[in-house]
Amino acid sequence: MPVLKCFSAALTRSTFLTLISTLTILATGQAIGQDTSDDGSTVIYPANYFDQWAPLTAQDMLNRIPGQTNSGGGGGGPRGPGGGNPSAGGRGLGSGSGGTDILIDGKRTAGKNNQTEGLLSRIPADQVQEIQIIRGTSGELDVRGSGQVINVVLFEALSSNSVSWDATAAMAQDGNFTPSGSVALSGQRGDLNYLLSLRSNPRYTHSRTFEHSILGDFSPNDTVLEHRINDQDNNELSMNLGFELSDNSSMRLNALYAVRDTPTTVDRYTTSLRTTPASLTVEKEDNPYDRDNWELGGDYELSLKNGNRFKVLGIANRTNQDSTRQRFKLQDDNVFQKNLYLNTNSVTEERILRSSYTMDVLSEQNVEFGIERAQTILDSRLSLGLLSSTGTPSEAVGGLVPQHVSNANSRVEEIRYEPFIIHNWTISPKMSLESTLLWEFSEISQTGDVRKTRQFDFIKPKIDLRYDLTPYLQLRGTIERIVNQLSFSDFVASNDDQDNDRNTVAGNANLRQETQWRYTFNTEYRLPNDVGVLNTRIFYADHQDVIDRIDVSPSDTNIQSANGNIGDGWEYGADMSASIRMGMIGLPNLLVSPTLLVQDSEVTDPFLGIERRFQYYIRGQFTLTIRHDIPQWRFNWGFQNFDRIDGGLFRYDVDDIEFEIGDPRYNLFAEYVDRRNLTYRIDIQNASNNVRCRRRTRYAGKISSGILSEIENQCTHTGLDFSLKVSGTF
Repeated sequence: MPVLKCFSAALTRSTFLTLISTLTILATGQAIGQDTSDDGSTVIYPANYFDQWAPLTAQDMLNRIPGQTNSGGGGGGPRGPGGGNPSAGGRGLGSGSGGTDILIDGKRTAGKNNQTEGLLSRIPADQVQEIQIIRGTSGELDVRGSGQVINVVLFEALSSNSVSWDATAAMAQDGNFTPSGSVALSGQRGDLNYLLSLRSNPRYTHSRTFEHSILGDFSPNDTVLEHRINDQDNNELSMNLGFELSDNSSMRLNALYAVRDTPTTVDRYTTSLRTTPASLTVEKEDNPYDRDNWELGGDYELSLKNGNRFKVLGIANRTNQDSTRQRFKLQDDNVFQKNLYLNTNSVTEERILRSSYTMDVLSEQNVEFGIERAQTILDSRLSLGLLSSTGTPSEAVGGLVPQHVSNANSRVEEIRYEPFIIHNWTISPKMSLESTLLWEFSEISQTGDVRKTRQFDFIKPKIDLRYDLTPYLQLRGTIERIVNQLSFSDFVASNDDQDNDRNTVAGNANLRQETQWRYTFNTEYRLPNDVGVLNTRIFYADHQDVIDRIDVSPSDTNIQSANGNIGDGWEYGADMSASIRMGMIGLPNLLVSPTLLVQDSEVTDPFLGIERRFQYYIRGQFTLTIRHDIPQWRFNWGFQNFDRIDGGLFRYDVDDIEFEIGDPRYNLFAEYVDRRNLTYRIDIQNASNNVRCRRRTRYAGKISSGILSEIENQCTHTGLDFSLKVSGTF
């Protein structure tokens, strides 16, 4: 199988490069498409550009622009099973994503959970005047350091109203039916514009896992069959308001409240192969999980007569989570007996205030300076109860015997100050330079089971140089120092939901921020006549204080690990993408968008002393997105293919090593708009019913002992999801 996976990856890369070369030759030879206005580094798509597709929302319009298939993405290379980003998590509201940021009328949403991207599907297309793709830097923008900025400009209206709605029926592979829907009211009343939305989007997943394990002497151990059902409630109420207070001042207010409860049930059947005949153990879990969060954000902007600007932005949010894991084992009398109770209760709060002043200093130059203050708090409580013949049972742990867990009850608080200065310089009509200097000072304190206070300070410079070699080809180079955001849950003990043989994961009160120096070079070539876009990104990063698993074992008989800083590392890679209209074969409304990422990394493993990749580091991935509009039929369809380059996804821990691979994933959709402008959409998610497999190699004691204890081979699939969605506006 590894040989086949390597051959498949090589074939995928070869096919991608051949496809890009062919599309480029054909596209440059015959450019067919809608004309767009090009103002320096800004590409403008007026509303009438989209008329042939009869879009209903701003998101529908954006989907038709080449290169915007996955707009809103971040900057660096994927890392982690879900494509986690080692360069993401750069702190500060003033930092751009490094990828694509979205603005509405030149302003971003003052929120972290209430994001601008989610608004686009609720803004009617008839309210959009134009969409701007801004590739340059400017002191006028509300975000800095982005690869590009999408600005959705709305019409000014004295009075308008629009209601958008949708209703969806989804069915999982096991036949479970899940209804969902949303309704949004948007409009303007004089100087007030508003968007109110209510959404109910429950999610149901049923995963099936099969595991086969052998012992260290390669004799059979057991098999495990597990059915896991997550039945998530996902209800959300949000509000976005904008006020034009005067000709030179405005303010915006955003609010969100969401409930996302995710109760989980598990049925597990373990067959021991070490006895004759084989014995069967039946377990079930009933795991309630309650989560709700709210967020409130606002910003105010004042433009002075001399052209200078004052801005202040604030955000406050709170997330409450309460999860309980309860495991029951079937006894000989056919009664399930509880043998595990593990409750985790946490409250996370965040408050951010940022103020800045922007002024022109010389011709084609301006400076923004200001300060940001942030407070982040985590209150975490963990309680563990086990079935034991010793000790006194307590109802506080589900009627089991309470167990001591180190660092189980703690409060972690960080206060951060960040003064900054940002200089924008339009050197020439073809060249712009953005220079940033930030000084971050923070204090992290932990109280409760662990008491500790530490202070940190970082200087974070950044240089972003862009040069338009031609009206179509832009070159961009960036050098920056990034301070990654810490996960406060790593400071305290938590539930281990990845290993059934281990109940909790230890916390680490000595954790410090991971930092990196990142060097990036981008090229973007926009083919003439809006035929498409070709992008290439090359990056290299030096990492300091890489966060990975470390040994925190109290003794040789009580082996434990936690996330900690393991030293310095590096990574490099290249990311290539294209988005081409296939007018050269007579299909100008067929948009083909392939991407290919290849990357590598290295860090010294703290357990074995070997050089290896970052944990869960994806070696690369290939995606192919196709969208075909047939305007005369008022119909469009498409599919997406996601495929990782397997072979490098490892996780090293104090007593085991994990390796993961996965099959490609395919998603399909078809959409029809009737004469009443009702949209009917069919989605088939995971049409390939892809399987993700993991090999876990356990050792007797620590992995440094080299004494093999057990090898587990596990595969999981969630099956196909089918949904029918009807949406409209009035």
